[in-house]
Amino acid sequence: MKVLFAGSECYPFVKTGGLADVMGALPKALKAEGIDVRVILPKYACIADKYKEQMEYVTHFYMRLGANPFEKYVGIMTLELDGITYYFIDNEDYYSYGSPYTDMYNDIERYVFFCKAVLAVLPVVDFYPDIIHCHDWQAALIPVYLRTLFKDTPLAQNAKTVFTIHNLKFQGIHGPHYMQSVTGFPNYVFGMDDMLHNNDANMLKGGIVYSDMVTTVSETYAWEITTPEYGETLEGVLSFYQYKLVGIVNGIDYEVYDPATDKKLFKNYSSKDFVTGKRENKLKLQEECGLEVNQDKFVVGLISRLTDQKGLDLVAAIIDNVLDDNTQFIIIGTGDPWYENMFRDLEARYKGRVCANIMYSDERARKLYAAADIMLVPSRFEPCGLTQLMSFRYGALPVVRETGGLKDTVQPYNEFDETGNGFSFDRYDPGLLLNTINYAKTIYFTRQKSWRSIVRRAITADYSWKVSGKKYIEVYEQLMQ
Repeated sequence: MKVLFAGSECYPFVKTGGLADVMGALPKALKAEGIDVRVILPKYACIADKYKEQMEYVTHFYMRLGANPFEKYVGIMTLELDGITYYFIDNEDYYSYGSPYTDMYNDIERYVFFCKAVLAVLPVVDFYPDIIHCHDWQAALIPVYLRTLFKDTPLAQNAKTVFTIHNLKFQGIHGPHYMQSVTGFPNYVFGMDDMLHNNDANMLKGGIVYSDMVTTVSETYAWEITTPEYGETLEGVLSFYQYKLVGIVNGIDYEVYDPATDKKLFKNYSSKDFVTGKRENKLKLQEECGLEVNQDKFVVGLISRLTDQKGLDLVAAIIDNVLDDNTQFIIIGTGDPWYENMFRDLEARYKGRVCANIMYSDERARKLYAAADIMLVPSRFEPCGLTQLMSFRYGALPVVRETGGLKDTVQPYNEFDETGNGFSFDRYDPGLLLNTINYAKTIYFTRQKSWRSIVRRAITADYSWKVSGKKYIEVYEQLMQ
């Protein structure tokens, strides 16, 4: 089986969120199952020089894009890393400036170009995939191009498309006249049954309509997005196409994120010695963060984009009640200036108890996973969530709201039959978050044997891509049949 992954970011080349982790880790899991999997993405200026220096020039050609009379340069670079072949689409006009995402007006043309170029590149590199796996709105027009302007090519005769929605909130929307001029699609594509939605052309809707299978990143989120509360106005479309909608929870790379070998930790540990290992990491991180160095303190962690979606309004409402003399709080993240300043003020008011890291540092984040007793993930909505999966791996128990992938992966602790791997609450309510944190603290301080059992279940759980990868293979095989 031959599979092509197409998306706007991929770890370790470029990363702004969880999409990059999926694009980086899932292909490796598929390759381990014997699949010929390759990855294609834009050649951004922000890719580190150490990777650019390893890229090899393949060839270049010119391609028309929409109504523009001038042909666009399409360069092809390639690189092999960890046994995976990566292709990079090069164009100075589109990818020589800024980060992967700038503003919607410019980004739409950048990714329309990318979608068409992906299909134009494949015959040139002599790779005819059985499955083209497209990710989020930036790659959503690949299925549309395949079934319209490329419908008579050898590629279209065999290839099936899978379209994965990582976050429905971002859709790639613009007026239909502009979108037609830049894509070159025939008129019928901009009808209500195709890309038109609420009088605009919607790239993500195009991916849903034209792909052979639609997946999203957890079973619960696959159901949630068919409802008005989570559907971002596309709930009717997703309900109509529910017959081809599948939820598969994300995984994480268990080789990259392994407390037994992670060189960024103060002390390595495993499921066999996590008690002493986490204690040592807690003491060292307390010292590094300027907190009172005391192994008996209950350390609450939060690693997040600082936005309302992540439930930070709930945190803001109750954090003063959380911070008693036995509790410390460490936050890592950037985002909304209001939340950034709120956490800075919190640190100033609770010196020695709060450390506000208004930044993102992968090293500091891993140290926090290893040191924290609980990690807060009280999201308003969460398609999958990686924070809780990282928390499991490092033995920090997640406290989550029961939504999306959080509900699918976190089994709340049940003290009567001693099951569960974390703590959860259902309604989006600050009082419920506070009660859940206090319940976790009660177990931690009064029932250490039970606490250690929960941590052991979390650390030994398998949320690697090996498990989820096999589910994707089932989807691919179903399409090929």
